[in-house]
Amino acid sequence: MALPEVDVSLTIPAHNEAENMGRVLQDVMAVLAEGGRTYEIVLVDDASQDGTVAAARAAMGEYAQNLTVVTHRQQRGYAITVCDGLRASRGKVLAFMDGDGQFDPHDLSMLLAGLDHADMVAGIRNRRADPWYRSFVSGVYNRVVRVAFGIRELDFDCGLKVFTRELWDAVTPIRARSAVFNPEMFFKAHRLGFRVVQVRVQHLPRLAGRRSGGRLIPVARAMRDVIRLRVSLAMNWRPEGARRERA
Repeated sequence: MALPEVDVSLTIPAHNEAENMGRVLQDVMAVLAEGGRTYEIVLVDDASQDGTVAAARAAMGEYAQNLTVVTHRQQRGYAITVCDGLRASRGKVLAFMDGDGQFDPHDLSMLLAGLDHADMVAGIRNRRADPWYRSFVSGVYNRVVRVAFGIRELDFDCGLKVFTRELWDAVTPIRARSAVFNPEMFFKAHRLGFRVVQVRVQHLPRLAGRRSGGRLIPVARAMRDVIRLRVSLAMNWRPEGARRERA
């Protein structure tokens, strides 16, 4: 029997984030429950070896019934991990937030409120708390994406986004298997007539765990995939069921 729908599903991708889980989940549960909302947290464990899932269950305590766990036996990477969580979600509103503790859960509340006037609200990291080379690579990547896809957003890969079930259903299936899934969502949402807005959010220093992004090979792969995906969408994808943007 299918589980009942909830108001909000939050996907949290995690690989060896046991040290961060307690702080992240305890703060985010209060945000998700605001105004009596029903919610679920979909933790996608990307082959962690440090007890990430056990730490999550302990952190949620009596509310652990609101936790759904998707497990990867082998590490699949960030993009597949996030999309697996979104596919497993049953909320009217979907969201995802990185599990490394670098986002303030109170910013999630601001993004959710923004859905009163938009179909997708995405964060822009304010003063990124990352090494300079990560910020440099991100800047180059974002310029390449804007040129290739003809979209104007900033900070495509910010790991804090919320959107309606309607938008998610319209932009899927997601073709990208790398970080380019974010630009794919933006591109399709615009072509389908959904309203997309961005707001600035805090980006906090990582206090525990090991940073996994920013390595040369994944970055090069993402640059390559930008071009491949743009060509694929131009040749094989057409907007269907386009809708008007809200007034």
